Amino acid sequence: MYIEVCKSKIHKVSVTSANLQYVGSITIDEDLMDAANLIENEKVQIVNINNGERLETYVIRGERNSGIICLNGPAARKCAVGDVVIIISYASMEFEEAKVWEPSLVFPDTETNKLI
Repeated sequence: MYIEVCKSKIHKVSVTSANLQYVGSITIDEDLMDAANLIENEKVQIVNINNGERLETYVIRGERNSGIICLNGPAARKCAVGDVVIIISYASMEFEEAKVWEPSLVFPDTETNKLI
């Protein structure tokens, strides 16, 4: 049996920009991606702490050490600049493997989106 478990989480980062005129996705600072073990094009769930919105999209690599968290395309309607979000990815694995799985959890500075 396979189950889905949390693979990666970037906990409480601030949205720095929103670009409605884009195909779609979320742009994330490459430092945060590396720390959270996320790769470009990986599916993620975005949870907006400010308004309770939840959405799924995919990751685009942002400039390293920029602090960028940019919602693109239709996702830009779900978050405003300054909103605080949690970014989560999941993985499917065998039940026994999942019991001992350790997700990559990142808790950056919410003001700067930089690693502490």
